[in-house]
Amino acid sequence: MKIARLLLLTAVCAVSLRAAELTWWTDLAAARQLAAREHKQLLVDFTGSAWCPPCIALHREVLTTAAFAEYAKNYVLVKLDYPRRADRTPAKIAADPALKKLMELKERYGIEGYPTLLFLSPADEDKGRLVGYDEGQGPEKYLAQLDRKRN
Repeated sequence: MKIARLLLLTAVCAVSLRAAELTWWTDLAAARQLAAREHKQLLVDFTGSAWCPPCIALHREVLTTAAFAEYAKNYVLVKLDYPRRADRTPAKIAADPALKKLMELKERYGIEGYPTLLFLSPADEDKGRLVGYDEGQGPEKYLAQLDRKRN
């Protein structure tokens, strides 16, 4: 009985670790190069992790789960994290090259809301997207929706 419990605990810990070990790139150009080398698509998360309630819920309920880790194994993951609107004024954008680049990416890909998960090919082709997240939706329902949005 103790061995069975130990094996179960080991399996649960291993699944939990897989979700925690996901690598999220913050440099889209570098991630695109990796995706090309590995023959994978990119899955880009446009988020506001410090201020956007649906983004926070998506991260907590889906993006840190073993189910998402399994889903994501065939993608290069990119997280583009946007500050609050008050921190994205024209003056602040002009003064901060990293913020300017983020805002250019938002414009380039037509991001209108957060969170937006965008599928991209290594050649920068839009392969589908899913905008928003309903708190409590959970990984199974969300990943099924995400799959339907992918071209």
